[in-house]
Amino acid sequence: MQYMPATESMFLVAETRDQPMHVGGLQLFVPREGQTAAELADEFHAKLEATTEIQDVFLKYPASPAAIAGYLAWQKADSIDFDYHVRRIALPRPGEIKNLFRYVSLNHGTLLDRSKPMWEVHIIEGLADGRLALYTKIHHSVVDGVTAMRMLERSLTTDADARDCTAFWDPELLRRRKPRSPKPEKSLFDKVTDTAGGALRMADDIVGMVPAAAKVAASSVFDRDFVAPGGPVPSTPLNVPIGSARRFAAQDWTTDRLRAAAKRHGVTVNDVILAMCSGALRTYLAEDLGDLPEDSLTAMVPVSMHDGTSDGNAVTVILVRLATDLPSPADRLREISASAASAKNVVRGLRPIQQLALGLANIMPLAASTVPGAHRLAGLNFNLVISNVPGNRENLYWNGARLDGCYPASIPTDGQAMNITMTTIGGKTGFGIVGARAQLPSVQRLLDYLEIALTELEEIEPLD
Repeated sequence: MQYMPATESMFLVAETRDQPMHVGGLQLFVPREGQTAAELADEFHAKLEATTEIQDVFLKYPASPAAIAGYLAWQKADSIDFDYHVRRIALPRPGEIKNLFRYVSLNHGTLLDRSKPMWEVHIIEGLADGRLALYTKIHHSVVDGVTAMRMLERSLTTDADARDCTAFWDPELLRRRKPRSPKPEKSLFDKVTDTAGGALRMADDIVGMVPAAAKVAASSVFDRDFVAPGGPVPSTPLNVPIGSARRFAAQDWTTDRLRAAAKRHGVTVNDVILAMCSGALRTYLAEDLGDLPEDSLTAMVPVSMHDGTSDGNAVTVILVRLATDLPSPADRLREISASAASAKNVVRGLRPIQQLALGLANIMPLAASTVPGAHRLAGLNFNLVISNVPGNRENLYWNGARLDGCYPASIPTDGQAMNITMTTIGGKTGFGIVGARAQLPSVQRLLDYLEIALTELEEIEPLD
């Protein structure tokens, strides 16, 4: 058996029937020239079942007995029951996108079986437009959304003529990685020096927590654009207890269009995306739910703080005021851009360990929300998560079939009934919206509202 760290077991502990803890994704493929969707489905199905050498991550599942060891250790399956894990279905006629969303919605609310490796692949035929869909889901204790995206990308290629693509659990994909140059062996003196230096830096960082906290506190007082941890946010229909059923909706916009809107107003693409979400949520809360609060909603937004000096990523989370209380699209964009910039400026002025501490303070209510009912005691730090998972900007192919759409399907939790996640692949930014079905009706209307919000940003006068 393999030890299960707390960062993995927490997703098993938090899971209930009303709160499945898996991440998923919907991918749409255009068959290569001369190939039908049914033929592509045949090829996908045959290739997946033929790839019997499996990466360990796709073989592990909680140890037995599940009630005890299942939260402490992983065990490894000897083989994969492909008839169970790889499923092939056809949508009912006429094969509209809404039929596909309905299928994903139903399956995204279904728990994964802990007595088996916790993942599924659904090959979905029958779309009237001739594309083939894949819906994949894997438990968050096994991988997170970023890792799942990387696994998908490794199974694809930028070469439209390549015919050697395989299943994303094929160990060969890991062996194809370019080997890194080995680092020279350090002397004992260097190792001791590094250890001592690291200890001193850690002590210095810890001591620096006091002025860092003072800086955050000062920003919350003197900078009206900065949203500090623990700030009050309005209670909305998004912040309620949830059931297990889900609604899923997805759509993409060309990245060039988003960039043009950002350039027009002198803001970032992420500012434009947040402004789209703000406008859409404002309309949805007012017209569909009849409960638009007078105060602005706040979003928790993961951000990369990479400074370009190293290969790694520095990631934290910030809180951004969505300005849903403002009727003017220009005012909303201006407020969102200022709020995001203020939060990033504060974080950039902190050391890495301090950035992490601020991120943990921002995200604490989300951790509490994984315990059903705890959000009422922990209070609200933000109203929803809006996340962007980075992807490959080039067109990607699977044995000549082009990936035409990629839409994340993430996790609503108790007190956080909606999640909006985006990813950018092949010149398109795909939005995946997951909502609690009983609590949030007509989630698909948000797609129309997102388009309206983007059009408004394209038509208003450029910001000063």
